[in-house]
Amino acid sequence: MVLNIPGLIAMLGFYAAILATGIWASKKSKAKKTTGTMTEVALLGERSINLAVGIFTMTASWVGGGYILGTAEAVYSPNKGLIWAQMPLQYAVSFIVGGLFFAKPMRERKYVTLIDPFQIRYGKIMTVLIVIPALVGDMFCLACSLTALGGTFSTIIGLQHGYSVMISGAVAIIYTLLGGLYSVAYTDVIQLILIFIGLWLCVPFILLNPIPLDISITAFNHTYQPPWLGQLKTRDISFWLDEWLTIGLGALSFQSFQQRNLSSVSPATAQITCFAAAVLSVILSIPSTLIGAVAASTDWNHTGYGIPSPYERKEAPIILPLTLENLAPSYVSIFGIGAITAAAMSSLDSYLLSSASMFTSNLYKNIIRKKASDKELQLVIRITVVVAGLIGIALTFIDNSIIFFWILSSDMAYCVILPQLICVLFSDISNNYGAVVGFVLSLLLRLLSGEPLIGLPPVICFPGGEIFDDVYIQPVPVRTIVALFSLVCILLVSYIFAYLFRHEILPKRWDVFGVAKVTIPTLDNQNSIPTSLNDADGESLMMSSDVTKS
Repeated sequence: MVLNIPGLIAMLGFYAAILATGIWASKKSKAKKTTGTMTEVALLGERSINLAVGIFTMTASWVGGGYILGTAEAVYSPNKGLIWAQMPLQYAVSFIVGGLFFAKPMRERKYVTLIDPFQIRYGKIMTVLIVIPALVGDMFCLACSLTALGGTFSTIIGLQHGYSVMISGAVAIIYTLLGGLYSVAYTDVIQLILIFIGLWLCVPFILLNPIPLDISITAFNHTYQPPWLGQLKTRDISFWLDEWLTIGLGALSFQSFQQRNLSSVSPATAQITCFAAAVLSVILSIPSTLIGAVAASTDWNHTGYGIPSPYERKEAPIILPLTLENLAPSYVSIFGIGAITAAAMSSLDSYLLSSASMFTSNLYKNIIRKKASDKELQLVIRITVVVAGLIGIALTFIDNSIIFFWILSSDMAYCVILPQLICVLFSDISNNYGAVVGFVLSLLLRLLSGEPLIGLPPVICFPGGEIFDDVYIQPVPVRTIVALFSLVCILLVSYIFAYLFRHEILPKRWDVFGVAKVTIPTLDNQNSIPTSLNDADGESLMMSSDVTKS
């Protein structure tokens, strides 16, 4: 493959601009520090992210490389189509639900991370249990963003996938290290602008290319492949619904989503940010949808790509850069490179900081080294960012499907974390017993239900399913069943154990979590965090003294 020198120069220029912004933001973060520690500034920007920047960074965090390329991949794929390109509407719903129900309580209680409610209420055990799937989900998201970058650069620029991934990962790691949330937030502003301008500049050239058929016709009529609107077969309805809910509601359980709410200047700002991001995320999906439709309407034998088609070569995950390369002028496709790169980088840095926040705040500070200094915590943040980046890079060599990583990350968040988050935030009943039992049983049930994406055969086969391509298709929305099962299990087991111990049906000496003698945590006052329930060791949240001052 010939190296595209103009494209390579454009890529390097973009990265130079992002690094410059990151350096500027790092200086701003140091100057901004007033009452909080530098660690708090790094993780939350001292809770001073205003509405405009908040909207940009919230939207950019989710309109990433997986979002842009995954939407085009779904629209183009003959066995999917537009009806399977669910991410735009899913995230819109997620932002709306998050704004209505989650943003306000999370920001009002001034948590530092998504894990804080669990650490305050349950203590060490559940903190560790919840952090593990949260970190694993972030690693899958990192791999998703890096896969998008690698596929784009190898297609349009001619740079090998491995080199593309490593260069992109290194740039994101560097500017995240420099300024923490400030670098992430302010680079997101530039990245979102590039996404919008870059993709929309490419769309007219692709639509006016004489090779593809009219997408308004191919949306309904069979040409080179099934209509790009797609179809939903009866046997796929449960899977479609399950995937819709998994990605849509699963996003609520990501630290990167809650981190934007927690860094806002006020609860009201956090809510408005979510609602605005819902609208912008849908708007930003339109170019990807159009490009995917054009790709589905193209006879690739008439392009420089030749035959077989991208789908037959298993290159559907990079159909967007392939379309730019073959149906748009080279000078125009460079803008597409910038857009895809900006999208992937905007999510990549979010997941790096997300992982560092949870590990540093909830594991290192509150469990491993309770007396760690602020300087030590900053070092841990930097090390975690680097390690997380390296793991994400390594995962990209396992699979090249963007949707693969996206679904797996959302799976962890939806089935395991979301039921726990709902209970700890909105239920007075839940306790350690219910949380631990719900966690273990939901994880076990999910594994036994199988997952075709990773070749995991089901042990539990719900009646009414069928075998398709040697894979048993479950007739029910498995992930949603697991999530609901976990929710009910947490509440029911919590109530039973609390009743048994408080009425001394079971000896109180067996009450290892002390649910018989605790009360529901309440806010000491409007500007303080909830008191701990089961913290026998006197754990406290990282920066809690600084949080109550802000």
